[in-house]
Amino acid sequence: MNGRPPEGATQGTDVHSLPGGAKAALEAVLMVLDQPATEEELAAGLELTVDVVKALLAELQREYSGYTVKAPDKEMASTAGFGSSPRGFELRNIAGGWRIYSRADFADIVGKYVLEGQTARLTQAALETLAVIAYRQPVSRARVSAIRGVNVDSVVRTLAQRGLIEDAGTDPESGAILYRTTSYFLERMGISSVADLPQLSPHLPGLEGIAEFYDADRM
Repeated sequence: MNGRPPEGATQGTDVHSLPGGAKAALEAVLMVLDQPATEEELAAGLELTVDVVKALLAELQREYSGYTVKAPDKEMASTAGFGSSPRGFELRNIAGGWRIYSRADFADIVGKYVLEGQTARLTQAALETLAVIAYRQPVSRARVSAIRGVNVDSVVRTLAQRGLIEDAGTDPESGAILYRTTSYFLERMGISSVADLPQLSPHLPGLEGIAEFYDADRM
């Protein structure tokens, strides 16, 4: 940025006058986010255009990944990330927004430094219930109970309290509350949409009629 207002900045913005300019200001914001922010939200907060924010996000992403350029291209390239090594964190576009995360490569190491109370694991019952909701959403508690063969009322409440599922309206026929996964679920899974969930069929040989089973009247 060289201390000048970034091209495309809106009138009145002064982030360019801060140490490191607009890119450093954007980085500071990303460091404190507790949920992904869209390019539009970041642009509004920093008083920059969306195009400028997109360019800065791409530059930070390359820098964190240890992006380097060949010597002949050095003069043409940004100095950010030149000859650097990959960082222990990365910038991801997940669940419709951007946020900084520790790299998956360091999950085992990072896990040792996170307090147990802050990373309370879901029980097996909760994981199974969440999986059913994720793949069958929107779905009622009765149908999830039928699929799992046990009452899931308390587990559904727990998942809702954790912010992993939410009310998706009511079934027009039965009036039962339907549930779906949330953007927080996508964030925790590291995916952009439920369409990115792995396909189950390759792992369930012999269940060609599973759809008919799910849709049986007894559900």
